[in-house]
Amino acid sequence: MAAAAKNRSVFAIVISVIVVVAVVAVAVLVYFMNRQASAPAEAPAAGVVNEETGAIAIGDGDQTVTEYIDFMCPICNQAHEAYNDTLTQLVSDGDITLNIHPISILDNQSQGTEFSTRAASAAYCVAEDNGDAVYPFIDLMFRNQPSEATEGLTDDQIAEYAAEAGAEGAADCIANGEYRDFVTQKTQDTPVMPGNSGIATPTLLVNDEFVTPQGGFDAENDIVANLN
Repeated sequence: MAAAAKNRSVFAIVISVIVVVAVVAVAVLVYFMNRQASAPAEAPAAGVVNEETGAIAIGDGDQTVTEYIDFMCPICNQAHEAYNDTLTQLVSDGDITLNIHPISILDNQSQGTEFSTRAASAAYCVAEDNGDAVYPFIDLMFRNQPSEATEGLTDDQIAEYAAEAGAEGAADCIANGEYRDFVTQKTQDTPVMPGNSGIATPTLLVNDEFVTPQGGFDAENDIVANLN
């Protein structure tokens, strides 16, 4: 009986050790999974991309115009159409740096294809391949914008617009969704406009001050009037 009791004691100790080891192993696994999840996503290796903010810089003027856009957002398309000529001229004249933040808040409008995230990732692929092609690519994407509640553009179609804009080498990056995680992280950093309860697109800032268009988009009132 003493031997049996001793065996039960040894067995209990062994089981306890196994349980402790298992708990520690799970804790270590959870730690590394959480660390990986919170680690910064890979940023595009492009001089025009601010790795910290995610902004794609167009131009080099002292004043700034900042736009947060979603390629599935029809209102972003309206803003682009209204602002395009003025922004292009201001960049060309060296007056402003246009900071574009391609974000993703409308994936639920593309029937599970996550078009917003794919398109935003593609914008970074274009920036990495040819910084000068970014704004022409944005223009093409809005000119060919799919309707909400559709599957959106395919990766091949997006790559075709990238090539047309001048980023012929971006196709593989687009197909691989290279910067989807980066888009997801940077979307969370989008500032909330005063009066809003959450992130919205388009969000516009001029010289780091929020601009709320009144009665529709007007480049003169919304942008030019707010420059120094």
